[in-house]
Amino acid sequence: MLTNPDNRNKYKKIHVMGVGGTAMAAIAGLFSESGLEVRGSDAARPYPPMSTALDTLGIEVMHPYGPENLAWGPDLVVVGNVIRRSNPEATALLKSSIPYLSMPQALSRFFLGGRTSLVVAGTHGKTTVSSLLAHLLNAQGMDPSFLIGGIPLDFNSNYRLGSGAYFVVEGDEYDTAFFDKGPKFLHYGPSAAIINNIEFDHADIFEDLDHVIRTFGRLASIMPAGAPLLVPEKDANCRRAVAGTAAKVVTFGLESGDWHAADRGLSKGRALFSLVHGNDPVGEFESPLPGNHNIVNTVAALALLNEVNAAIPALLPGALAGFKGIRKRQEVKGIAGSVTVIDDFAHHPTAVRETIRAIRSAYPGSRVIALFEPESNTSRRAVFQADYVTAFAQADMVFFTTPLEKPDNLAQNERIDMNRLCEDIRRRGVPATMIRDVDSLALTAAGKARPGDVILAMSGRDFKGVHARILKALANGRLDTASNET
Repeated sequence: MLTNPDNRNKYKKIHVMGVGGTAMAAIAGLFSESGLEVRGSDAARPYPPMSTALDTLGIEVMHPYGPENLAWGPDLVVVGNVIRRSNPEATALLKSSIPYLSMPQALSRFFLGGRTSLVVAGTHGKTTVSSLLAHLLNAQGMDPSFLIGGIPLDFNSNYRLGSGAYFVVEGDEYDTAFFDKGPKFLHYGPSAAIINNIEFDHADIFEDLDHVIRTFGRLASIMPAGAPLLVPEKDANCRRAVAGTAAKVVTFGLESGDWHAADRGLSKGRALFSLVHGNDPVGEFESPLPGNHNIVNTVAALALLNEVNAAIPALLPGALAGFKGIRKRQEVKGIAGSVTVIDDFAHHPTAVRETIRAIRSAYPGSRVIALFEPESNTSRRAVFQADYVTAFAQADMVFFTTPLEKPDNLAQNERIDMNRLCEDIRRRGVPATMIRDVDSLALTAAGKARPGDVILAMSGRDFKGVHARILKALANGRLDTASNET
């Protein structure tokens, strides 16, 4: 399935550094399923779901990093952006004669050639829109390939090698590798693209909002002349980013734009809307994804398919209705004691706010108990201190755990102040507490829950298994604890 058959003779053994990462495990899977021998390395053994995927493929994971991991003689090393130049394995690689590429370079060189690359970028919603595109293409019989930053439940994998013309890529704005500090999405040669929205994020690599906008502007600048580039109608930051592009700028939105939704409604937690192009109705749709932000995500996906002539009107409504969703995106982990426990990836304050609102719309009349692990490079910083207050005040009750410690030596004045955050949320009339360990957090959340409530636990990681712990506590009879509260 390699797009250049010559690569099969030149590269037979591939080593992936940082293989436990979502995208890195995916690129390892793509190489493995193309018939190449693949091994990888990481700081420690990866955790699910990536460890499960790698085990299924039979990909050996060596850990920790070290020069000895290269002793098996790979023909090519793919280097993840988690790897620093000072990494002992990277140091050995640089001293060797082994060729190396970044993950985006490898994807472009080995898999995108000859395919129509559909790139989904933006601060929020990339995974959802990419998953929708992949599902809708597949449900229409177009057998797409994809590489996505989350796991669509329709495929139970974040990558796929199809025989069709389309390759869906989630286009990350984060830097590419220690030897390439530009954004990943510049490598994907988009035939069509979506910039779903633009906000300040990734405070560890971007100086300010203008820096973020300029970065997305680089994506707009590489678009082929006349190629569809979809942006939200009401996003001023996106308009700045695409100014001067040679692409065909197409707008989408909730109520306005070249493509937009009309006659919106909600039935049994499912969104209902009409898709409109200009002034012309296109069709009636039902989506399992509640929340206005998800309607916008869905409109963007449907619009792009229409713009690239990959929409079959008779099939699209049924295909959308059958979408199973995405792991860690409003994913129901279980119900116990009539309490629903949901997992979500939200970490930026806008994502937190919109996710809580979406859960409220899907579960009318239910209290929403929000749990949050500050683990991303942005959420651990003070940059969004005030914005998190507004976001979490949408919930009925909030519990935080201690911010994740990382080896970045953040100064104290750069760190988010959790005590102040809790105090400010309480001033909004919403109980907010920080609980230092996850066991106590789970027991306390379960103990505060009533039948009919929703416990929404948000983290970009596995949140130390808090969802399963809550469900166990609920099943055993809700318990209350005040230990470790601050």
